[in-house]
Amino acid sequence: VNTRKAAGPDGISGRILRACADQLAPVFTEIFNLSLSQSVIPTCFKESIIVPVPKKPHPASLNDYRPVALTSVVMKCFERLVKDFIISSLPDTLDPLQFAYRPNRSTDDAISHLLHTSLTHLDTRGGNYVKMLFIDYSSAFNTIIPSTLTTKLEHLGLSSSLCQWICNFLTGRPQAVRMGGHLSASLTLSTGAPQGCVLSPLLYSLYTYDCVATTSSTTIIKFADDTVVVGLISDNNETAYLKEIRNLENWCQRNNLLLNVSKTKELIVDFSTKQERNYQTPIINESPVERVNSFKYLGVHITQDLSWSWHINTVVKKARRRLYHLRRLRDFRLPSKVLRNFYSCTIESILTGNILTWFGNSTMQDRRALQRVVRSAERTIHTELPDLHSIYSRRCWTKARKIVKDLSHPNNGLFSLMRSGKRFRSLKANTERLRRSFFPQAIRSLNQYITQY
Repeated sequence: VNTRKAAGPDGISGRILRACADQLAPVFTEIFNLSLSQSVIPTCFKESIIVPVPKKPHPASLNDYRPVALTSVVMKCFERLVKDFIISSLPDTLDPLQFAYRPNRSTDDAISHLLHTSLTHLDTRGGNYVKMLFIDYSSAFNTIIPSTLTTKLEHLGLSSSLCQWICNFLTGRPQAVRMGGHLSASLTLSTGAPQGCVLSPLLYSLYTYDCVATTSSTTIIKFADDTVVVGLISDNNETAYLKEIRNLENWCQRNNLLLNVSKTKELIVDFSTKQERNYQTPIINESPVERVNSFKYLGVHITQDLSWSWHINTVVKKARRRLYHLRRLRDFRLPSKVLRNFYSCTIESILTGNILTWFGNSTMQDRRALQRVVRSAERTIHTELPDLHSIYSRRCWTKARKIVKDLSHPNNGLFSLMRSGKRFRSLKANTERLRRSFFPQAIRSLNQYITQY
């Protein structure tokens, strides 16, 4: 029980549950077992208060708010038990390119897979190019149809009683909206998975598990509802890519998901300078998709030339603003340990966010700009801080080891042992871009460690 979480409509806080755990555990155990056996959830456990959270600093419309549900802390404990059981019942190979809500998966994995897929295609021969379509859904979690979800869960092998329990969990949910000190009248909904529930992210990923690419020249990479369609274009033939987009559009219609065309963007990566291209513009819901030169995907700015100066400049500016607060804390004569922790949490975390995906291909000028921020913090704290290259190398080796041990990881096959069984086979790379990207670097990191020890 997280005692810092806000209480739900019932007013029972996590602190009370923890303090009275010995007395309440038998009672809730009985309630939970009855709920599972009857596939029914008490209505009081399904009540929620919706708090609109702004998506941007200055929201201008209702779409600029994210509806976050405050639900019962007791129900959240119950959901965690059900969630663990569902995960243990699913095959590890289910939807391998869904990188969210899975053990040993992160945004690093999703971005690295996207970049490696693209760079490998661009590395093979001249004339190839890559199209990335970054999909945006309108209120993805709120449009889930419970009956459709339960049908998919039954196909995945979950018991009918558990599927009925999940259907009951998603239907007949009383909700009220709280804005400031005002509370609206309650409205009962039977569609969607409330954002803020423990089960909602997992249920959404299972709802979309059958949204997969249908051709070898296209890939659909997902991190929760952040979806990107990758088209590997050869000989100027975009037929498979455009067909994949139509298939995705049809899949969304069948599953009651609405594509937000205004926020869906296309990015083209084409290093060929000898050919004039007539790129075809994707059409979704009878509207053309806007083409952009850069896109922020999972916190990383991806540009059409796959360079990282734009992203690093953004990171450096953000980190430098935090240096002001570090200096203010120093002026208050706080202990060096506190300043060091503040740096790690608020500055280093910014500098090293998704570092595995971009640091290898960063320029020396960009690396010096990053390191200057670290040196400024060192002068403020009067303590030596780890340099970013060391952090990158350590994380690269750690991530590589995890992928090697995880046979269900979609990139596990890139790490193949040589006949000696002691070293990993290097990935073939014709360009420096691919050679300096994460997976070739990770293999070199593992081999260097084996050589040293």
